[in-house]
Amino acid sequence: MSVLYQRRRKRPEMNLLALIDVLVMLIFFAFVTMQFRSAATLNITLPRVETAGKNEFKGTVTIGIDKDGVISFNGRTTNETELLDLLREVRNIDRDIPVLIRADETTPLKTLAFVMDSCRKSGLNKFSLQSR
Repeated sequence: MSVLYQRRRKRPEMNLLALIDVLVMLIFFAFVTMQFRSAATLNITLPRVETAGKNEFKGTVTIGIDKDGVISFNGRTTNETELLDLLREVRNIDRDIPVLIRADETTPLKTLAFVMDSCRKSGLNKFSLQSR
């Protein structure tokens, strides 16, 4: 008498640990390769300067001027009187902080001169004009 044994098939299992590892790596890769854009709302076309060096700006103060002369301070629209007050506040925190001025190529010279003069009046002498 022989008894036939039926082999039971193992249920297939998914290795969830490996899937979670792959998913975490994909998310990490997405964050590393993602380009973060500045939240500036002004549409600025920077002027082209042939002799300009690299723009190696590492500060946190950015002043933008659009083609109509509208001034923004770190992405927030401001007027001329508020700008001088904001620059003085920055100077009280750190006198050596660099200021990056991003002006449209068609910005009125009067507005650009005002912004540069405001930086000097507030005691922030490390400012630069960004070009492309």
